[in-house]
Amino acid sequence: MRHDLKAPLAVIAVGLALAPLPLVLDAYWQSLAINILMYAALATAWALFSGPTRYVSLATVAFFGLGAYCMAFLGEALPWPAVLAVAALAGALVAAVVGLSTLRLSGVYFVIFTFGLAELVRQLVTWAEAKFGGTVGRFIFVDISQRDIYWLLTALCVTVFLAGLAIGRSRLGWALRAIGEDETVARHAGVDATRAKVAVFIVSATFMTLTGAVMAPRWTYVDPTIAFNPIVSFQVLIMALLGGAGRLYGPLLGVIPLVLLFEVLSANFPNYFSILLGTTFLLVVYFVPDGVSGLLRGLAGRRASAEPQP
Repeated sequence: MRHDLKAPLAVIAVGLALAPLPLVLDAYWQSLAINILMYAALATAWALFSGPTRYVSLATVAFFGLGAYCMAFLGEALPWPAVLAVAALAGALVAAVVGLSTLRLSGVYFVIFTFGLAELVRQLVTWAEAKFGGTVGRFIFVDISQRDIYWLLTALCVTVFLAGLAIGRSRLGWALRAIGEDETVARHAGVDATRAKVAVFIVSATFMTLTGAVMAPRWTYVDPTIAFNPIVSFQVLIMALLGGAGRLYGPLLGVIPLVLLFEVLSANFPNYFSILLGTTFLLVVYFVPDGVSGLLRGLAGRRASAEPQP
């Protein structure tokens, strides 16, 4: 077997192994597994762009909410695959416009803009619903079960990982890593930085939008406060940073423990969840700046250097 086929086949094998779980899990564990898969898709999609480029984006929930509202508006009018296709196209178009307009920004300016973008989209949706619909919020009546959502999210996670592997091994992946190291040097080396950043930003945003569309029927009712909750963006950021956004598998190392932690915190300390979320973020940045994957690489490197050389 060729070496470059091992990783994609391993990702597909893991997805197939996870597929039967809803048949043996009860409702609570299915719900928890869905949360893990949702954040795995979002955090990995976030890392596709932000990991190599080191551009910290807080726009995750803008695209997630856009996907949810695509399902809310079109779920009863179109077949399920058609709604997902429309959501993907909408996410890609919005990401293209936003990327071409803003990816010349960097550092704290980009962070502030992406946070503002999510709030702008939420306010626009609220205004449009009140203006043209006469109410804010709508019910979602789609014939889809919790098991179906689990399987769709599993397929989406597998697709995100396969896309990440393909990008990482391509010239586009090399260009993104060069931009992350030093964008000015990369431009002088002939890298079309704007095109590279916009292309992967679109891919990342499309996966986020699809995740929102898949998750929307689970809520039955959606409004801008639910769909565009800014905490989602911060949770995705913390998970990716804890796991390590520099590696494709890194965000997953942050998703699993933090989903379990946030489940406990939200159930037992709902009034203090935002404070505890901020505290978690500070602890992650201070104690694990390179993420768990970076910590593991460091330990492996020290172990290898300590072994006697022949």
